[in-house]
Amino acid sequence: MVHDVLITGIGLASSLGEGIEPHAQALAAGTAPIVDEASFAPYPVHPLKPLELDRQIPKKSDQRQMEPWQRLGVYTAGLALDSAGLKDDAQIKSELQVIVAAGGGERDHAVDSAILTGLRGANQPGPFLNERLMGDLRPTLFLAQLSNLLAGNIAIVHGVTGASRTFMGEEQAGVDAIRTAHARIASGQAQVMLVGGAYNAERRDMLLLFELGGFLRTGGFAPVFAREDAPGMITGSAAAFLVLESAEHAKARGAHAHARLSHVGAHRSRRQPGSVAKGLDQLLGGFGAVAPGALAVSAATGCAEITAEEAAAIAAAAPKAKRVASGDLVGHAVEAAFPVSVALAAAALSTGAAAEAIVTGAAHWRGEGAARLVKA
Repeated sequence: MVHDVLITGIGLASSLGEGIEPHAQALAAGTAPIVDEASFAPYPVHPLKPLELDRQIPKKSDQRQMEPWQRLGVYTAGLALDSAGLKDDAQIKSELQVIVAAGGGERDHAVDSAILTGLRGANQPGPFLNERLMGDLRPTLFLAQLSNLLAGNIAIVHGVTGASRTFMGEEQAGVDAIRTAHARIASGQAQVMLVGGAYNAERRDMLLLFELGGFLRTGGFAPVFAREDAPGMITGSAAAFLVLESAEHAKARGAHAHARLSHVGAHRSRRQPGSVAKGLDQLLGGFGAVAPGALAVSAATGCAEITAEEAAAIAAAAPKAKRVASGDLVGHAVEAAFPVSVALAAAALSTGAAAEAIVTGAAHWRGEGAARLVKA
C-alpha cells in the first residue's frame, strides 16, 4: 500500500437534502432529524427530501425505468462526479471504475398484491402463478429489480465506461465496497474509482423483513445510543457516492481533495457477547492513535447489545472525540450506511469542522467495519 488515497468527490442525499453543505451543517449544529412517524406507523422512517431529478438524470425515459433506490443512487453518483470535477471529463470517465453496494432491488407492490389476491381463488395455483409472473413483471424484474442495474444506470446516464462491480450483503456490502476501492488505489491497481450505495427506506417490504427479525424500533424517534426502551433501527432513505483517487492522479489534474482516506478495515465476528467490541477494537487499534479533537462518526444501528458494544469500542479508541451517530441525522441506510458515514466524515474535514475522523459500523446481523480519515 504505497499510494495515498484521496476523496476528491462527495455525493450525498438524504432527508436533510443534497450535497456537502446541509450535511456538514447538521454535523456541526446537531440539527433536529426529519422523521416521518405516521406513514409507516408504528415504524418511524427518515424520508428522502424530494430531488430535482432532471439535474442529474435529464432523460425522463431513464427516470421512468428506474425504481426509487436506483434514481437516488444515480442522482448521488452524479453529485460525486460534479464534486470531483469529472462530469464532463470523458477520458477519465472511460477509466473510472465503479463499485456499488446494493440490496436485492425493489418489489412491485401492486403486482405482488394482485397475484396474492388471485391465488386465493385459483383452481390451479401453480400455473396461475407462473402465468402472472411471466405476464405482469417487467423484463428488469425477477420479483425484484436486479441489483446490478444501479451500476448499469450510472454508466448509461453519466457516461462512466470503466469496469463495475456490485456488492451485496446488507451493511457489510458498503464496508467492503469502500475497503476494496481503497485497497485497489493504495496498491496501484487503479487510479480513480467511484464507490457508494443507495437505500430506499420508504418500502413496506423491507420494513416487513426487518420487523420479522425483530430489528426495528417502534414508536417515536430516539437517538441511536439512547434506545434502551425500544432497541432497534430507524431506517432512512439515503445515498452516498465518493470519488477516490490516488494522490498522484489528483495532483496531475489539479483536483481538490476533501480528505485523505488513510485506513479502511472489515471484520466479521461470531456475534457472541463482547465480540463486536473486540472486532472493532482490533480494527481501530491498527489505525494508530486518534487525536483528542477528532470526530467519530458511527453507523451504529440502534439494535440491542450491538450498539452498546460499538459505543464501548469508540470510547476506548477515541475517548475525547466528538461522537456522532449518522442514524441520528439521516437514519440507518443499510447497504449505504457505511458509505454515508464516511461521506459525512469527509464533509466535516472538507469544511474544516475536524482535522481527523474515524468511522465505525456494526451491522444489525453480521459484519463490522471501520475507517480513518485525515485532512488532505
